[in-house]
Amino acid sequence: MEGAALRPVGREKRGGGRGGEDNEDDPADFVAVLPPEVSCRIFGDLDVESLCHAAATCKGWHRVIEGSERLWRHHCLSLRAVCRREIDCDRGNGYSWKITLLRNYWKSKVKQEWLSGKYSNVPSQNSLPEKSMYPMDVDTWGEILEAELER
Repeated sequence: MEGAALRPVGREKRGGGRGGEDNEDDPADFVAVLPPEVSCRIFGDLDVESLCHAAATCKGWHRVIEGSERLWRHHCLSLRAVCRREIDCDRGNGYSWKITLLRNYWKSKVKQEWLSGKYSNVPSQNSLPEKSMYPMDVDTWGEILEAELER
């Protein structure tokens, strides 16, 4: 019964782990203890993939991350260097920063690889990694071809 003495009566651990109930009594859950602005600053240091994983950790983290347009805006604006037209178009169409980011994240990665010349000397389409063939519009392929012609 030693373990029972560690928790005050009425504060039993609820749910737990991934997909369980929020555990606001867990002292290791900084989101439950800190103001949302501070939690957002901590989450702001995560890369996009880590941020998405953190949002799936528990309901409390999900609420804070999903509710902060600033977190998504920061990452979205960093992609804008590669996908300016696409991001400006999505924002102009009323998409949130998060949706705009999700719509353009992988495209920006693949587009950057193409623009940097990573695939300039590929002998055939069979030599391309599958991820490099992300569906892109005519204008994007035009940008890539212009970059190739300048090399």
